[in-house]
Amino acid sequence: MNEPLKTLIEAARKAPQTKSDLEVQRRSFAYGNTHFENERITREMVNRIADEMPFSENLSFKANRVDE
Repeated sequence: MNEPLKTLIEAARKAPQTKSDLEVQRRSFAYGNTHFENERITREMVNRIADEMPFSENLSFKANRVDE
């Protein structure tokens, strides 16, 4: 691995993540893995189901979706 890439990776490790950042990552992971197995799965489906989960109401993610 070259030095510029190592520097970027180290900076990314130290960057703080908000709850919203983690939720975006969680939903993206869920979509990517489910869509890979079943192409009928959509981001809208993942977002709808995630919004219905009990802990989603505590996050400010609904207004910051990447698909809207």
